[in-house]
Amino acid sequence: MDLDDASPALRHLGAANGPPTAPVTEVIANFRPTKLFNREDIEDNNSNPYILSIDFDDPGELCMTSESDRTLQIYNVKEGRHDKMLISKKYGVKLAKFTHTSSSVIYASTRENDAIRYLATHDSSFIRYFDGHEGAVTCLAMHPGTDNFISCSLDNTVRLWNTQTKNWTGKIFINTPYLSAWDPSGQVFAVGSPHSGTILLYDYRNFQKGPFSEFDIVKARGPADPEAALRGWTKLEFSNDGKHILLGSRGSGHFLLDSFDGSLKAFLKKPNGGTRRLAAGEKDGGHVESSGECCFTPDGRYVLSGAKSDLLVWDTLMTPDSKQVLEPAHILEEKREAAVMAYNPRYNMIATADQELLFWLPDPHA
Repeated sequence: MDLDDASPALRHLGAANGPPTAPVTEVIANFRPTKLFNREDIEDNNSNPYILSIDFDDPGELCMTSESDRTLQIYNVKEGRHDKMLISKKYGVKLAKFTHTSSSVIYASTRENDAIRYLATHDSSFIRYFDGHEGAVTCLAMHPGTDNFISCSLDNTVRLWNTQTKNWTGKIFINTPYLSAWDPSGQVFAVGSPHSGTILLYDYRNFQKGPFSEFDIVKARGPADPEAALRGWTKLEFSNDGKHILLGSRGSGHFLLDSFDGSLKAFLKKPNGGTRRLAAGEKDGGHVESSGECCFTPDGRYVLSGAKSDLLVWDTLMTPDSKQVLEPAHILEEKREAAVMAYNPRYNMIATADQELLFWLPDPHA
């Protein structure tokens, strides 16, 4: 494993005894990329597989990627080393998520069938299969407090699951329900339907009654053209303070919405456009699907996004222009594509990837 001679940022990470104490707002402009890991089993760097998703476990000590060569790669963040590779050649793997137990994960299949698989990572044994979807899974969303989760699929259903039973506990029929997200309390979940241009909000305890609120993205699109409000959605996420919803788009910008009324707070403009990845539910044999290239920082103030190059940062406290457009407040330079990303709130770390995994750390000398 190539650790690039233990750069100062890596030494800073490895020496940490716990999460940094500095607020995110003080350090966000000082993040810099540190290339930590190369795949030892890939001899030709030009043939690196694509990284399909990134996730951190609850303690923040493990990072997991799902990759297009049908493997899961797990890294020990605290100790700065690659932990293990798990192979799913028969079923394929994407959208991998840690459960609230770091030694077990769920992931969507890409071959054989559309089952979701529950895997124990310590011995690579399957705990359970979650069968039912009749189309490819486009999103997995783990409940913030329990091992219940939501899956969205091309079969036009959203299904709710409990990891303790193989059968789904709830099913909702929606046209193109390609994205889902939980609010921080776990009492509300949202479903994004790009073809209808709506985000639907459900009470988790009474989801059978239908959505209690519907946000019309076409109406709230601001300066974005109508087509951008009806296709190309890559990510759905609530801010940790519950005030905002981020709707990621592979187009010219992302949508920052008020989580209470669905109004547009700002259109987060990407100066040079988005990444080459497909949005959730899109099909194109020549391109790889995205699992989300944008997210909030833990304090909810900033939105981060990958792009064709560099990492873009918007400050949600800034006032957008008269057309509701908000330009990036910072550009963290790295001349390569950041097609998927995740934030580790425990150790104040960002992970981005396309075909290589990069960790972004605050510069300890800034």
